Amino acid sequence: MTERTGQRSEGSPSSSRPDGAAAPEPAGPGRPAPARSPSAGGPAGTPAEPAGGLAGTPPGTPAAGASGTSGPEPSGDAAPPDAAGDAAPEGVHPAAGGGAAPPCAGGGTRPGPTDVLLQPPPPALSPPRPVGARRVWPRSFAHRLTSPLPGVRALARLAREGAMRPVASALAEEIPQLPFAPGPLPEPGPDGVSVTWAGHASWVVRIGGLTVLTDPVWSRKILGTPARITPVGVAWQDLPTIDAVVISHNHYDHLDAPTLRRLPRSTPLFVPAGLGAWCRKRGFTTVTELDWWEGAELPARRDGPAAEGSGRARVRFDFVPAHHWSKRTLTDTCRSLWGGWVLTDPRGQRVYFAGDTGYGHWFAEIGRRFAGVDLALLPIGAYDPRWMLRPVHTDPEEAVRACQDVGARRMAPMHWSTFLLSGEPPLEPLTRVRNAWTEAGRPREDLWDLPVGASRVLEAA
Repeated sequence: MTERTGQRSEGSPSSSRPDGAAAPEPAGPGRPAPARSPSAGGPAGTPAEPAGGLAGTPPGTPAAGASGTSGPEPSGDAAPPDAAGDAAPEGVHPAAGGGAAPPCAGGGTRPGPTDVLLQPPPPALSPPRPVGARRVWPRSFAHRLTSPLPGVRALARLAREGAMRPVASALAEEIPQLPFAPGPLPEPGPDGVSVTWAGHASWVVRIGGLTVLTDPVWSRKILGTPARITPVGVAWQDLPTIDAVVISHNHYDHLDAPTLRRLPRSTPLFVPAGLGAWCRKRGFTTVTELDWWEGAELPARRDGPAAEGSGRARVRFDFVPAHHWSKRTLTDTCRSLWGGWVLTDPRGQRVYFAGDTGYGHWFAEIGRRFAGVDLALLPIGAYDPRWMLRPVHTDPEEAVRACQDVGARRMAPMHWSTFLLSGEPPLEPLTRVRNAWTEAGRPREDLWDLPVGASRVLEAA
């Protein structure tokens, strides 16, 4: 049975949610409660592909609110192009990057020096969605964009400046220095968490006894870009059984069909709303599509294979917003959603995988809803030129700010040192993120600036 969802934009007057996702059903008898209460806490930046939507810089696509022709997935009514997805959460001003909105806005009285501005408590986590359920989505998610997509003038300027690749001298000097140190995958046990960086946004995350891949790209080359400048950090044959895959969005440097073809078709895939049909067309049988602020669960793995229904130990996968966009062909601009993932194990340990994103108000809201993030996997590369890529790719300094907004204790940089997607020198993201981390006063041991292929273990508390 196909569920019809996403029929009304959350920016409409009848909605009580400012975040662009369907409001969670209230908890009650027979309805699971959240594992723990959280407390306070946009183009993929690459050159335009011939097909029109690549790992990168958006081709000449319409501005926010436009949609293309009908795609293969059956769809519901299109949500109106209001500001559903880009509206700041209540009490948050997007231009301030997640800070409190001015209390005098709208004619209110300016508070005195002893007044306290109170923010409403975060909503409870939504009840877990059924794994593998088929759902029907709006025709377009363009109303979720937080910045308009670049038009013809921007693309013409980009062509004139030719600034989407580093200069040849920087490539010759710095590529041989890129850190690459593959090693054996750690065995953190059922109560531990480990991460291994395979390169770009591909991680091997071991959490709750499960092995999860994020945006797996094991291909040497993706459409429209030069080949990898560092090898994949983990040989495919060295991977353990993959229990789940999470996908952030459909750009080619994050959704790689040749890599997914290596997986058993029964592998559970967790994907953004609107991407399920693409996955099912390729034979995958357990595809879970989620909207922002929705979650689903898999049984944690203990001493042996995880058994359905055996106890309450489960790993939760929550899909959260990002400042980005989606496009894979000439006709599917923003036809599927984009975002990041928060993985939570039975002990409450949390890993936040940001996917592709610019800097903005969503980070503070993620931190408000998901308290106590232990590790944030955040992008630091593909940011130059800033006039073009600022809305959709964080630079190193913004990534450190995002880590602080989320409230994460540790940060592991990603989305650099693998594909040449933009104009900055290959080593610059690493140098800048280390400097930004130091200037922020963060402990050096909490910056996990791993070489490609390296691992770290988050010890169980």
